[in-house]
Amino acid sequence: MHTPASMVMGIVFAPLGLVLVFTAAITPQWREGQARLGMTASGSVETLLLLRSDGLWESCLQVEHSELKQCWPVGGPYQRDPRVRLAQGLVLTSLFLCGTGIVLACIGVRCWTDLPLRGVAATGGLLVVMAGLLSLTALGVYTHNLGRLGMVSPSQGINNHRFPHLSLRPAGSLYFGWLGSCLQVLGGSALLFGFKRPRYSLRSSRLKRAQVPTAFNCDM
Repeated sequence: MHTPASMVMGIVFAPLGLVLVFTAAITPQWREGQARLGMTASGSVETLLLLRSDGLWESCLQVEHSELKQCWPVGGPYQRDPRVRLAQGLVLTSLFLCGTGIVLACIGVRCWTDLPLRGVAATGGLLVVMAGLLSLTALGVYTHNLGRLGMVSPSQGINNHRFPHLSLRPAGSLYFGWLGSCLQVLGGSALLFGFKRPRYSLRSSRLKRAQVPTAFNCDM
């Protein structure tokens, strides 16, 4: 018996989603911004364009058109922001659930045997769907509050205390996270869809059983 196409789809999409969400989690590019900093050197004023990027666990600062770049673990008001901590917890839980679901799905699909364990595969699919929904929630919370994360008071707007003219916008890691979360939901749903037993197998078994007494009566 061939493995159902829905299970194959799920066992392909779920790991891809896990890799993309994990990549988004570890990269410091959930939001980015630019700030102009004036410096006086030899009587002249030079303007430097600073590129700032923040992730869930790391922040980076780079001078444009140079190799000067420094990264450090997140800290201060940004780290203590409850919305950032919520996103961190949701992403970690999502990664754990998705990994567990993929293991269960691999056990349930059992491409090397005739009959897949549909119940085990469906359980893995349910965990993968839950993982995708959790990561989507984390991304939604972060994106909705992107300009306000880490601010000491709302009256300060989106300006940072170090870089007064810093403007923030979504960065590449968010898009990786959105894509990976959608793949998790699709892959998990496909595994859940494979829980339903195909009708043709029941019909074929009934036909085979019905043919046995007919042949016996003809011989008689």
